[in-house]
Amino acid sequence: MSSGMSSQAEGGAEKTSWPELVGKCVEEAKKVILMDKPDAKIVVVPAGSPVTYDYRTDRVRLFVNTVVEVPRVG
Repeated sequence: MSSGMSSQAEGGAEKTSWPELVGKCVEEAKKVILMDKPDAKIVVVPAGSPVTYDYRTDRVRLFVNTVVEVPRVG
């Protein structure tokens, strides 16, 4: 897919997943998803958290599990 295409996956269908974002930071992932699906409501969820099973075409969940700073008392 060329960079000029935004909300269409190969074959003309709307993109519904972004496997290329695994391992990317949340902000970068949000930016890419919003380029492909500007109306997306992005929800950041800790990996392993329970989520509802309702299907919403406007929601994209980002499951994260990275500690980015040293945890410390204080």
